[in-house]
Amino acid sequence: MADPYTPPTAAVSDVSSGINNSGGGAGIEPPPGVKGWSWGAFLLNWIWSIGNKTWIGLLALIPYVGFIVGIYLGIKGRELAWRNKRWDSLEHFNRVQRQWSMWALIIVGGVFGLGILAAILIPAFTS
Repeated sequence: MADPYTPPTAAVSDVSSGINNSGGGAGIEPPPGVKGWSWGAFLLNWIWSIGNKTWIGLLALIPYVGFIVGIYLGIKGRELAWRNKRWDSLEHFNRVQRQWSMWALIIVGGVFGLGILAAILIPAFTS
């Protein structure tokens, strides 16, 4: 009978090769764990692009184009960041991208909250 407290082991094929190919440009294939939606790239698009050396994100500063670029960065941003900047490891990359997402949600949520608060308080004090 198997020990129910022993953690499951990963198959050898599930373990990455250990090669860090970050910063290799457009010709590299990102490892598993890089692809996915990026709230940091979507919400803080041009600031995120400077921090991650993904200069296409500066197109977000152009009116009407910025929303489309934001969606593109939300979808492809993590892959672009892996390809354009050298990272210490996949764990380091995921930790930094998680911090970008956290700060993006805090900043946008804070601005949204201040807007709601202003919409309530300004009419209350102007009459």
